[in-house]
Amino acid sequence: MYLDSEKKQEIFAKYGKSNTDTGSTEGQIALFSYRISHLTEHLKLNQKDYSTERSLKMLVGKRRRLLDYLKDRDIERYRSIIKELGIRK
Repeated sequence: MYLDSEKKQEIFAKYGKSNTDTGSTEGQIALFSYRISHLTEHLKLNQKDYSTERSLKMLVGKRRRLLDYLKDRDIERYRSIIKELGIRK
């Protein structure tokens, strides 16, 4: 599978407070970004996979809501995660 527990721990260690802090907003945004990039590559090869396309749209919406939440709470953390992940609005 493309996303195993070691990869998740690595993502949370890099962007969250620790590798066990799975609830941090930055960690969740980073995990969603990783999953979005994987699904985007899958859809480039399989254009008619509509269920994956729907899942991708839902993930993008979840990430957008988390980014909006973070922007309202702490603008500096929002700017730093946007810069680290290379996300543009």
